[in-house]
Amino acid sequence: MARKFPKHLLDTERLTIAEISAVLNLAKKYAKQNRNKNKTINKLHGKTLVNLFFEPSTRTRTSFEIAAKRLSADVVNVAVDQSSNKKGETLLDMVMAFNAMQVDAIVIRHSESGVPQFLAPQVDAAIINAGDGTHEHPTQALLDAFTILRHKKTLKNLKIAICGDVQHSRVAHSNIHLLNKFGAKVRIISPPYFMPKDLDKLGVEAFDNMKEGLRDVDVVMTLRIQLERMNEGEFAVSFKEYYQHYGLDHKKLAVAKPNVIVMDPGPINRDVQISSELADDPKFSVVREQIELGVAVRMACLDLLLSEKKN
Repeated sequence: MARKFPKHLLDTERLTIAEISAVLNLAKKYAKQNRNKNKTINKLHGKTLVNLFFEPSTRTRTSFEIAAKRLSADVVNVAVDQSSNKKGETLLDMVMAFNAMQVDAIVIRHSESGVPQFLAPQVDAAIINAGDGTHEHPTQALLDAFTILRHKKTLKNLKIAICGDVQHSRVAHSNIHLLNKFGAKVRIISPPYFMPKDLDKLGVEAFDNMKEGLRDVDVVMTLRIQLERMNEGEFAVSFKEYYQHYGLDHKKLAVAKPNVIVMDPGPINRDVQISSELADDPKFSVVREQIELGVAVRMACLDLLLSEKKN
């Protein structure tokens, strides 16, 4: 039987509309399931997932672990700082060792762009990209789209503003690829030093002024300043000055549509990319809903990736 879903989940750029829709449709079922008293089903009983995170993570790693366990899969969280990687073992050798143990999926986050794409052809296990450098973070974009659809019913023709450090953001790149496929009108709002270098290839409208960029938008996504991905001196202003011009607050948001929703992939640096008051304002903020729905979306991804594998 031909596979209905790719073997690996590496990016949103190469996912088709049908494949994305399959994830989002199945996530509806799991979002409902996760509100039940008994949240666990036996869909992936006997499967094994390895979480391999070379960068710090709270939400994504925990979300994948919860998602896998709710599908009755076994989960192994690798403590990278205590692994043989510290003894000089290469990443490929480490992953090949997991492959030899017959694991079914490896969720990997790495600081270098392209690592999941490099590993995918080498192993039998499904490789799931949980963020690679400044390249992509596909499951974040999928859960963002799912969250938007819960509020707006469609992505087509929605005006969606992505604000902040777009240049270094893998979340921004994954969202742009996905949203463009569904006909959203994506705009980015960044200071000149955070504008992506591949801007002409992204198919977005660019603004360096918050008031102009936020006018009449339906959705706003804020992004943190990713200092860990910058060269020394690349971010030369204070957080206070940055927040004054590019931090999202109620005053700046006033030019957006009255029913605008505000999103953030986290972690939130309060009063830097977004005001604390707005991040917690239930009238606009859907940040906590994103976290909840992230589990459902990752359950859908694991189901589609692993349920068709031969036992």
